[in-house]
Amino acid sequence: MTDEILFPNETIIKTELFDIHQDWQTPIPGFFIIASARKIRSIAEFTETEAAEFIKLIVRLRQGMKDILGIKDAYLFQNEDTDYDFHLWMFPRHQWMEQFGRKIESVRQIINYAKENMRNEHVSSQIKECVAKMRDYMANF
Repeated sequence: MTDEILFPNETIIKTELFDIHQDWQTPIPGFFIIASARKIRSIAEFTETEAAEFIKLIVRLRQGMKDILGIKDAYLFQNEDTDYDFHLWMFPRHQWMEQFGRKIESVRQIINYAKENMRNEHVSSQIKECVAKMRDYMANF
């Protein structure tokens, strides 16, 4: 698999503390990443201000995913043993993903499937539409 950048400018919102954007490697509509502006590895390193804004961003983003994009379920992931700085995955569960099951192990299979089968103009268009809707929704944050 490649680390090809598919969606380099698909930012939802950028604050002084965080950036929310479409995952740039995986073509799944509504797969968003919340990244810290500060170079940290763990939520345990948040200041009180960062912690307060982070939870507000998560709640607002998730509400928008549900209300605006119709994403009923999502998985949230954050790992500290990554080569990247702090980030949280907001991983949507779409109907087509049911074929892979609902266990945590299914996520890797889904990502691999998306990278191998969903790199096309139709999905790219769906992703850009989701980003535009969420950008509008988050604009008043």
